[in-house]
Amino acid sequence: MRMYLSSFRTGDHPDRMLALVAQPASTVNAAVIVNAIDALPDHERGTAVERELAALEELGLRPVVVDLRAFFDHPADRVAAALSRFQLVWVRGGNVFVLRQALARSGADKVLVELVRRNAIVYAGYSAGACVLAPDLHGLEQCDDPKAVHAAYGDQARWDGLALLDYVVVPHIGSPGHPETEILGLVADRYRTQGIAHQPLRDGQAIVIDDQGTSVH
Repeated sequence: MRMYLSSFRTGDHPDRMLALVAQPASTVNAAVIVNAIDALPDHERGTAVERELAALEELGLRPVVVDLRAFFDHPADRVAAALSRFQLVWVRGGNVFVLRQALARSGADKVLVELVRRNAIVYAGYSAGACVLAPDLHGLEQCDDPKAVHAAYGDQARWDGLALLDYVVVPHIGSPGHPETEILGLVADRYRTQGIAHQPLRDGQAIVIDDQGTSVH
């Protein structure tokens, strides 16, 4: 598996993400999944998407938005064909429950798990894009509202993660510039008390997973 999981945006070590792809950034087609912000008003969502694309373009990548809503309730081979064209998939932060439902409704959850496990793509992203990889999402409702799933899609929230990790990533820890740092500190405290495996990250840090193992930078 090859993954770059940042607390906030591309973090302090985007070079480590690019190294996982092992080819010049200018040749890397990157699928950008922004569905974690589907509950936002259209103008806010649009501005956020533009900022995301600009940040990846600054790294030399060739980012293309793949809107999972276009694949809702269709056979999974459609989203599989779309995602398989890319060397890197970048999953933006936002609401982890909205993201989880978008992945499920489109079939991208199973497709991404398969692609990552057979090392066909680099999975990268931040905040909710990292949190959704946990086995279970319970506890994250202290920060992200599960009711946003109904606002976005008219559905109920799911509580299972993609289980590509055997722990929960808790972003924005000790990051006073981020509005969610305090509440996520409480989430980490709860996990610690309950003995739930988790990895806290401060903004700027990222988890790097490759054939050498897992490291935090």
